[in-house]
Amino acid sequence: MTSKKLKDLKPGVKGKVLKITSRGQTNTRIVEMGVTPGTVVEVERVAPLGDPIDIKVKGYHLSLRKEEAEGIEVDLL
Repeated sequence: MTSKKLKDLKPGVKGKVLKITSRGQTNTRIVEMGVTPGTVVEVERVAPLGDPIDIKVKGYHLSLRKEEAEGIEVDLL
C-alpha cells in the first residue's frame, strides 16, 4: 500500500486515513468533521489552484483547504 498526503490525491481516488499530522485548531476541526484514522475518504473535486479540496467522508461532503489536506496521510485503496 502506498501512503500519500490527501492534498496529492486526484478526484475519484479513495484512501484510508492513516494519521493526521496537523496540530491545534486545525486538527480539532478535522477530527470533529469525522476525518479520523481508519476513516475512508474520497476526493470528489480539486479546485483549479488546488484550494479547496472537496472530499466525501461518511456520506458527507467536506471542503478542506490545501494546508488542512497537507496534514492528512492516507493509504490508497
